[in-house]
Amino acid sequence: MNNTKTKTKSYLFAAIGFLLTLALDQWTKYLASTILRRLESFSLISGVFELRYLENRGAAFGIMQNRQIVFVVGGIIILAVILYLYQKMPFTPHYRPLRICAVLLASGAVGNMIDRVKLDYVVDFFYFRLIDFPIFNVADCYVVIACILFVVLILFYYKDDKDFEFLNFKNR
Repeated sequence: MNNTKTKTKSYLFAAIGFLLTLALDQWTKYLASTILRRLESFSLISGVFELRYLENRGAAFGIMQNRQIVFVVGGIIILAVILYLYQKMPFTPHYRPLRICAVLLASGAVGNMIDRVKLDYVVDFFYFRLIDFPIFNVADCYVVIACILFVVLILFYYKDDKDFEFLNFKNR
């Protein structure tokens, strides 16, 4: 397959993956807003895991409350960096896992950015009561999964110095 077809196919799959993951995030937040908002909480595993509606006006763990513009600008910068790096990556199967990380990270960032722009807060609803972990949402899961996968890839998969040669600005 020639390089143009490979690139087109890669961008198409990325766009579909991005839209599907973003739709899942927005759909779950819609459900939380319409169903959970009326409930105090909904226990899935008693004393361990529950669904609990929360309007988060901050970042992780509730820090930086009511600074939505900072989060939106930060999200736009993150998205721009992801798009830049995505198009710089070689279009080979070796970089497919890294592309998946990029799509997950982008959909997580955009999913929460949509909430911040549209609602002025992020809808969170997953709560691990057992460890009293902060309430989070599907977009947050995407970001965490992408970051964990990225670390695993760096430690165990992309070990050759040439794996990130595409980041070298001198190779234009």
